[in-house]
Parts: sequence; C-alpha cells; structure tokens
Amino acid sequence: MTLTNYIQAYNEAVFETDKPAALAVVNQALRDGLSPEDVVFKLVIPAVESMMERIEKDQDSNLAQHFMTAQIAADVTEKMLEKFSSPPEIIGKVVIGAASGDLHSLGKRIVSGCLKSLMVKVIDLGINVGAEQFVEAAVANDAQVIAISAMMVHTATGENGSIKVRALLKQRGLEDRIKLAVGGAPYRFDPALFRKVGADAWAPDGVTAAKVIVRLINEAKT
Repeated sequence: MTLTNYIQAYNEAVFETDKPAALAVVNQALRDGLSPEDVVFKLVIPAVESMMERIEKDQDSNLAQHFMTAQIAADVTEKMLEKFSSPPEIIGKVVIGAASGDLHSLGKRIVSGCLKSLMVKVIDLGINVGAEQFVEAAVANDAQVIAISAMMVHTATGENGSIKVRALLKQRGLEDRIKLAVGGAPYRFDPALFRKVGADAWAPDGVTAAKVIVRLINEAKT
C-alpha cells in the first residue's frame, strides 16, 4: 500500500468511528515500514485537521464522531510516541478543566484528545476546578493557556470561574504570558459571552477548541 492508501483507509476508519479498524491501519503501516513519526504526522494529525475543517463547514456534525475521532487520535499518538526515535517537540502546554461547580467532562475530553495528537501537553485538572487551581497549575507547569469548559450559564459566569481567573492573571501580571480560552453550550448561545467573562477566545465545539488553543499558545510565545 502507498502512503495515500494508508491515509484514505485511516480517514475512513476515523470517519466511521471504528477504532479497531483505525488501529489495524496503523499497525499495517508500521509493518510495511512507515515510522511512528510518519503515522503521527502524516496520518493522525492530517485526519484531525481534516475533521476541524469539516466541523467549520457543518456546525451540526455528530458529537459522538468528534469524541471518537479525538480519542482515536490521542490513543494512536500516545502509542506512537513511545516508539519515536527521539522525543517529539511539544509545541506548548495547556491547563484544562471544567469550571467550578461544573461536573461535565465530555467537551473537555474531546479537546484533550485533539490537543495530544497536535503535540500539545495537556494538564487535565478534571471537573469542578476553582480559579486559583487553574492559575496555580498554569504557573507550576509553565503553561501558555488555561482552557475552561462550562456547560451551564451559572458555571460560565460564576464568581469562581473565568472571571476570577482573569482577575488573578491580571493581579499577578500574567496576562501576556498565559492566555484564557473558554467553551461550552452557554458560549454558543451568546457568542459575546467569552468577552464578558474575560477570556481571550472561545470555540463552539471540542474539536475546533484545539485549533483555537494552538493559536493562543503561539500568541503567548511571541
């Protein structure tokens, strides 16, 4: 099989959310001489980027497909990283979590999966995370971005959420060094809400959030 054949087969498996089929393509590619680096940079990352483009054109695309694509990408990437001839260059770090009072994790998990495949180190703080926890973790890990997920209006606008994170960053003189991204249902209903809670950017879904976060990482590093 040629590289083009592998790309087509992998993309089809991912589109069908067929994880065993995707892994079978990867394993066959390795047996046929593709390097782990080729698998990540020529199969996995282009597939994630392709899905991002599809979602930008179709905002109503299937959430389950987003989740499975992200998980497949993360799983394959983690397996391949163990086989790299030398450690890959990480493009940046993000601290991610659900806002204080928020117990929803699906969107955050989609974002994390995509980010891992794009060579971003993810520090996942879980759910119900306080503002101080976000800031302290970002400082401790030298992260360029804090990403906060909120699925309800009161957790998006709560006193211990993004608004307080912004205040803490300002108090500590960290606003240029650490960017703030938000996402979740309330922001889709009110696209201007991200500014009201002090964020630098927002994304309408978990997959395109990865693209937004990569952009913020690059901005923070310049």
